[in-house]
Amino acid sequence: MANQQALSISTFKCYVSGFRLLYADGSSTTNKDYHLLDIERPETFRFNVGGDPKKLLSKISFNIGIDSLTSVSGAMPGDLDPAKGMFWAWQSGYINLKIEGISPLCQTRKNEFQFHIGGYLEPNDALREIELETTRSEITIDFEPFFSQIKLSRQNSVMIPGKAAMQLADLSVKMFHPE
Repeated sequence: MANQQALSISTFKCYVSGFRLLYADGSSTTNKDYHLLDIERPETFRFNVGGDPKKLLSKISFNIGIDSLTSVSGAMPGDLDPAKGMFWAWQSGYINLKIEGISPLCQTRKNEFQFHIGGYLEPNDALREIELETTRSEITIDFEPFFSQIKLSRQNSVMIPGKAAMQLADLSVKMFHPE
């Protein structure tokens, strides 16, 4: 990592939603489904958002997180089921992104860090949109751009909506890249 932070990620869960495929001819396809990426379930990283395979792709856009309307609609089935561990019981709404692990830089019990990023009310709306220029439909996730901007010795726990969560939500978009 750029700032030499050694770490191990034990939990990574992230909602991606609102996919829009933009083609070279100016047309587009939209898929409003929600997908929960879960590092403990590798199959969750492969899913089809539709589209026309015969058209040349130029951009993919999507959201990290759950929109406010869905957040206030209460618990839902499928990937939005609270049993998946991404719904706050103490506050209505979903956790958009959860990253947990250990680092010797964390001066916490067992050197643990926890980032649960969420919130849907302004000014703490953690939903972030990403637009990637690409001709391929594969996207990769790289944690280095996220963690290189965080000093784990000082910031190692964010568990509620607020300024710190919004800063981490802004950093989260840097993890996603076209393959």
